[in-house]
Amino acid sequence: MNLIAAVDKNWAIGLHNKLLVSIPADMKFFREVTTGNVVVMGRKTLESFPNGQPLKKRTNIVLTSDPDYQVKDAVVVHNMDELHEELKKYPSDSIYIIGGESVYRQLLDECDVAHITKIDYEYEADAYFPNLDENPEWEITADSDEQTYFDLEYYFYKYEKRRRV
Repeated sequence: MNLIAAVDKNWAIGLHNKLLVSIPADMKFFREVTTGNVVVMGRKTLESFPNGQPLKKRTNIVLTSDPDYQVKDAVVVHNMDELHEELKKYPSDSIYIIGGESVYRQLLDECDVAHITKIDYEYEADAYFPNLDENPEWEITADSDEQTYFDLEYYFYKYEKRRRV
């Protein structure tokens, strides 16, 4: 399984259920990578999308503890057991965990690849992605040249879980 996120210098990902910044090239990368695949998210992440609607041209799986929660064009699961049963239907490499913080933390150990856009700025935030640079299980296997959006510098990184010998 894969993770995909944009983080700031402190691995922050959001504030008040909103992204810290919207960078068009990062949004394009997200669309290109996830279109045609399975995206797994928490309820608050779904509700942060335009009109709270699932992403088009993707299988949307929403994890929520609310037993009455329903959303058109998405699969709703209520715990990790239900999520794992649902995920058995799809190839592991076509599954992308897209947030938020608690969903990333719950599924990090089950993932092998993380696509991280690192923004060279420190934002005010209340949600964070686990810091992969401090986790010896993960290593950077690809990176981009410096990208800029107005005065923001950012980089695309691919992290992969180290193979256990």
